Amino acid sequence: MAEKTLATKAFIGLGANLGEPEAQVRRALAALADLPGTRLVIASSFYRSAPVGVVAQPDFINAVAEIETTLGARALLEALLAAERRFGRRREFPGAPRTLDLDLLLYGDLVIAEPELIVPHPRMHQRAFVLAPLVEIAPDIAIPGKGGAKALLAACSDQKIERLDSR
Repeated sequence: MAEKTLATKAFIGLGANLGEPEAQVRRALAALADLPGTRLVIASSFYRSAPVGVVAQPDFINAVAEIETTLGARALLEALLAAERRFGRRREFPGAPRTLDLDLLLYGDLVIAEPELIVPHPRMHQRAFVLAPLVEIAPDIAIPGKGGAKALLAACSDQKIERLDSR
């Protein structure tokens, strides 16, 4: 009898501010569901947020998705980067406008610190555009080493973010 591979719960941050951002994020959610060994469990509402860092650019459309996947963390990250490239993502400079950004936020309850793979995502606990959609779909979630997402979101109350009705 074949050994069953257990799925890991992971959370993916999605964002875009070039082209048609809402359509890009919608298509990216479908792409997540098509990853090998992966099931899209739930996706948050869409949120409009002001850019962080490089502010002279359009607002972002953001969301968070919960998936269950049999892919390891490194393989999942590689699949996310490949999806970004398919959506036309170019990395011209840090914080540049983008057609699609897919971030591996959480992978189970693991803490991973490897070259080019850091989980939890290193700045997620400081960003309302990640925390608001995360709290929407997983209200009691804690970020390893940082604390409860709800409390962390309250600390980001100065960041401009707006929940959109459409999705």
